[in-house]
Amino acid sequence: MSATFIIPLAAPPQAFTCSLNGVTYRLTVIWRNAAPGWFLDIADDQGDLIVGGIPLVTGADLLAQYEYLGIGGQLVVASSSDVDAPPTFAGLGTATLLYYVAP
Repeated sequence: MSATFIIPLAAPPQAFTCSLNGVTYRLTVIWRNAAPGWFLDIADDQGDLIVGGIPLVTGADLLAQYEYLGIGGQLVVASSSDVDAPPTFAGLGTATLLYYVAP
């Protein structure tokens, strides 16, 4: 049985460290007006970028296409009001949450 954890997010853009599958990563979440939407960068604990520009979209495992990186588990975005609704600027961390599902 997998454990599921909420990764605490809030607007405005932020960077913080968290442990995923026992490894410390630096996560940066930023709003980009051009898209528009929220995007996630994942770096190692020294700040070296591992993967960048992952759009925070609902209904998908954000790490699925990066399985070869060995991060493990799943990152899933979910909205409390509408399962398919994309995260809004103001709703990130409140109406829309980021979950880590451990392997």
